[in-house]
Amino acid sequence: MQHNVLILDFGSQYTQLIARRVRELNIFCEIFPFDKIPSDLSSYKAVILGGSPFSVRSEEALHPDLSQIRGKLPLLAVCYGAQYLAHFSGGEVAASNTREYGRANLTYIKENETFFENVNLNSQVWMSHSDSIKNLPTNGIKLASTNDVENAVYRIEGETTYAIQYHPEVYHSTDGKQMLENFLVKIAEVPQNFTPNAFVEEMITELKEKLQDDKVVLGLSGGVDSTVAAVLLHQAIGKNLYCIFVNNGLLRKNEFQNVLDQYKGMGLNVKGVDAGDRFLSELAGISDPETKRKTIGRVFIEVFDDESKIIEDVKWLAQGTIYPDVIESISVKGPSATIKSHHNVGGLPDYMKLQIVEPLRMLFKDEVRRVGATLGIDAELLGRHPFPGPGLSIRILGDITPEKVQILQDVDAVFINGLKEHGLYDKVWQAGAILLPVNSVGVMGDERTYEKVVALRAVESTDGMTADWVHLPYEFLMKVSNDIINKVKGVNRVVYDISSKPPATIEWE
Repeated sequence: MQHNVLILDFGSQYTQLIARRVRELNIFCEIFPFDKIPSDLSSYKAVILGGSPFSVRSEEALHPDLSQIRGKLPLLAVCYGAQYLAHFSGGEVAASNTREYGRANLTYIKENETFFENVNLNSQVWMSHSDSIKNLPTNGIKLASTNDVENAVYRIEGETTYAIQYHPEVYHSTDGKQMLENFLVKIAEVPQNFTPNAFVEEMITELKEKLQDDKVVLGLSGGVDSTVAAVLLHQAIGKNLYCIFVNNGLLRKNEFQNVLDQYKGMGLNVKGVDAGDRFLSELAGISDPETKRKTIGRVFIEVFDDESKIIEDVKWLAQGTIYPDVIESISVKGPSATIKSHHNVGGLPDYMKLQIVEPLRMLFKDEVRRVGATLGIDAELLGRHPFPGPGLSIRILGDITPEKVQILQDVDAVFINGLKEHGLYDKVWQAGAILLPVNSVGVMGDERTYEKVVALRAVESTDGMTADWVHLPYEFLMKVSNDIINKVKGVNRVVYDISSKPPATIEWE
C-alpha cells in the first residue's frame, strides 16, 4: 500500500482507535511498536505518535528513535507523544495537581490555524493523563487551551509537527475526526484513496504477482474473513486455489454440512474434512485457555499438512487473518501485551513447507465486509456473526468432552435461532453461549436437579477491538432462557453477560 500513515504504539488502549479513525478517512495506516519503526519510511506520508500509560518523567519512559521522522515527515503527537516532544526538546512536563481525565472544552483556539478549520471554540475533547505540559518545547507555539490545560495543542515552528494532549480518536472528542482530517489531508496532504474498490484491485494484482502459477490451499470456516479471502484469491488465481473446510468437532450445531452447502454455487473448489474426533482426543483433559488454543492451532496445522500433501505441488497456505488478530498477538515491552494468542497468527512450524499468504491481514472486520460486498458476496453471508477460530472450546470453561460440546451446541442453536426469529440477529455484532464449569441446584417438576449453568453473550461493536453488551429485550431473554432449560438436557440455569470490552473480552477465554 502506498501513501501510508505510520502510527507508533506506546501502549495506549486507544491506539487501535486512532487507526480506525484514519481508515474512516479512506487513508491507509499501519500500527508499529515504538521500538520497531520500519527501516524504510519512503512510502509514508505522515506519522502519528500515540498515547501511553507511562510517564515521560519516569525512568521507564519509552524512547522512540525519531531521527528519520521529526522534521522530515509530518508528525502528529497525541497525549504521551505530545508530552515526549515537549519534555525532551526544551520544554517541561510536570505532574498535574489532579488527574486530567474525561471531558474538557477548548477555551482558546489560535486564529487562522489549518489544524482547527471547521472546529469551533468550546469544542469538547477527551483528556486522559496525569502529567501536563508546563512549558512548550523549543520553537513551540501554543494553538489551543482548555480551562485546566494551558498547552492543550501546540506546533513546532520550522517543522510540520503538531502535538495535542487530548485524544481526538475517541467519540467523546466531538471534532476529533475533523482535526485528524485537517492534519492528514490539509496539512500532510495524504491522498484519500483507500477504498474497498481500490483495495480489491490492488490486492488481486498483488496476489497474481506473488503467487504466479503456484497452488494455494486455504482453510475455509464459513465465516466472513475466510470467505472474503477465498473469493479474492479465486479471482486472482482461479483453479489453483484449493479450499479445505475442517470440522474440528467444535463448530456450531450442524455447521459442518451447512457450511459445505453454503459454498455450493460460489465456484470455489471446497473439500470437507471431518477431523472432530482427532481434535477432541488431543484436547482431552486440557483446561488452560492458552493451551487449548495452541493445541487446536497445532492440530489444525497438522490436518492441513496431511491434506496439503494430497494436493500435488502446493506451495502456499492462505489464511483469513485480519488486523485485530495481528494487533492482539503482538507482544513487545510495554505497548502491546498479548491479550490472547490467535491460532492463525505467528507462522508455521518448520516441518510444514508452505508459505503463508494473508490477503486481509491489514483490514478491520467492517472493512472486510465492505470488501466482500464489492466482490459481490451474498449479504446474508457477510452479515454472519464472527466465530472464534478455536470454536466452542473457548466457550467451554474447563476441560472439553463430547458431552459438553453437545450441550453447548444445543444451547447455542436455541440462542442464535431465537435471535434470528425475533429480528435481533442483525442488531448484534456477535453472540454466543458459554458453558460454565459449575453446577447449580434447580427444581424441575417435583425433582431436585444439579445441572449446568450457561451464560449468554451478545455484544455490539465495529471491529471487536472494543464492544458493549447489547440490551436485549427482557421478554426475549425470558423466552430463550425458558427454551434452553426445557429443550437442552443438562442445563437448569441461564445468565446473561453484561460486561463490556474493555475491561472484559468478548470471549470468556
